Amino acid sequence: MKIREAHRNEYTISTDKDKLDILSIHKFLEKETDWANGIPINTLKTSIENSLNFGLYYENKQIGFARIISDYSTIAYLGDVYVLKEYRGKGLSKWLINEIMEHPNLQGLRRWILLTDTAAWLYKKFGFTEIPNPKFYMEKHNPNVYNGIHKTNYI
Repeated sequence: MKIREAHRNEYTISTDKDKLDILSIHKFLEKETDWANGIPINTLKTSIENSLNFGLYYENKQIGFARIISDYSTIAYLGDVYVLKEYRGKGLSKWLINEIMEHPNLQGLRRWILLTDTAAWLYKKFGFTEIPNPKFYMEKHNPNVYNGIHKTNYI
């Protein structure tokens, strides 16, 4: 898939996996989130390898991230979205989601999925809604999957 980049002043959004700062992504997801708390770095690396990734950068420093899991024809799952606290309030999360939604390989999908308990207001701006028929929704969820797994220390 062709690498895409967008620029806004000193900020960049890129789908280039080689630019990702895996250690900073891991540090944020493992320590600052409820959804990926305790995620082993090797699990994160595998998830990145098998996703369409969007890195958000200030100059060359990674300040945000999001990834898409998709078949690129019918469905996409948006996950692991964040912008570092000190960069929030600048419209960067809105720009990041817009770049994701406009990616040419993610057009014409029947369904987009995400899970959030912190930023529903953002996703609603892009057409996301609450599940109209939650009785049809099923999941197999193990929130403690990372407990007890050996964790890699930061370098």
